[in-house]
Amino acid sequence: MLVEATGLCKSFGDTRVLDGVDLSAAEGEVLALLGPNGAGKTTTVRILTTLLRPDAGAVRIAGVDALRHPAQARAALSLTGQSVAVDERQTGRENLVMVGRLAHLGRRVARARAGELLDRFGLGGAADRFVATYSGGMRRRLDLAMSLVGRPLVLFLDEPTTGLDPASRATMWAAIGELVDTGTTIVLTTQYLEEADRLASRVVLVDGGRVTASGTPDQLKARVGGDRLEVRLTDARDLTRAAAAVPGAVVDPGRRLLTLPTDGTAAHLHTVLDRLRDAGLPVERVAAARPTLDDAFLVLTGTPPASPARDDAVPVPA
Repeated sequence: MLVEATGLCKSFGDTRVLDGVDLSAAEGEVLALLGPNGAGKTTTVRILTTLLRPDAGAVRIAGVDALRHPAQARAALSLTGQSVAVDERQTGRENLVMVGRLAHLGRRVARARAGELLDRFGLGGAADRFVATYSGGMRRRLDLAMSLVGRPLVLFLDEPTTGLDPASRATMWAAIGELVDTGTTIVLTTQYLEEADRLASRVVLVDGGRVTASGTPDQLKARVGGDRLEVRLTDARDLTRAAAAVPGAVVDPGRRLLTLPTDGTAAHLHTVLDRLRDAGLPVERVAAARPTLDDAFLVLTGTPPASPARDDAVPVPA
């Protein structure tokens, strides 16, 4: 395992923020750390990246005891935070070369690495422009590229796409996928559960400072239940009769929906529609639905997923 944490505990004053958190991530794995606001995600990341010492517990990064040898652990990791950390007064190339030099790369090696990363993140054409002229999405990509100059074994991404528009978010997802293909281990926090579902090999759900569930996205969704059939009626006033005609169905008057478990077969679909037709109940739409990570989040924490902090702001363009 490249990331191992056991028994992490942390209190601030009388408030216990972490209460025995265990997690691990293997080489080439994307571990998504999810939980309600205030669950302890940020504190966990700060401890794993040596920015904060726990009151109890152990952390190993790439085999190094991060609490006893934090400098050695930091050499194996990189952190991209929620705020973009680039120098707007320099060009994209200069930012990357500067980071390379700080990482003790020779000037020629640093410039070569900068050119490689600029091309990799689609910034080659803007390499010699001042970062102040970059769009928000370009700055976010440059920020991620800067985290990779030193070829870290483990990359921590703290809400890397919050505030980006859908196109920029998709670009970042593709870049993260390429990193995984090269064997980089990623620990990801995100408010977009769709992002975790798409990118994560495993998910650790933290609530109240404890790990309440862990597993692959599919395993967590399976804990919610199987596939379901959603039937939207033309008239919400027909829902009571529809529920009587189709045993086991749950009604949602606000959306005029009749929801029931399904085995996914055409035979079951025809049975439901036949019963509604025989009862004289017109149907507007039928759809099969599978549990999402949002559903799992709600069931496992009792709390709806938080809306991304900047979702009400104008999305940052690419």
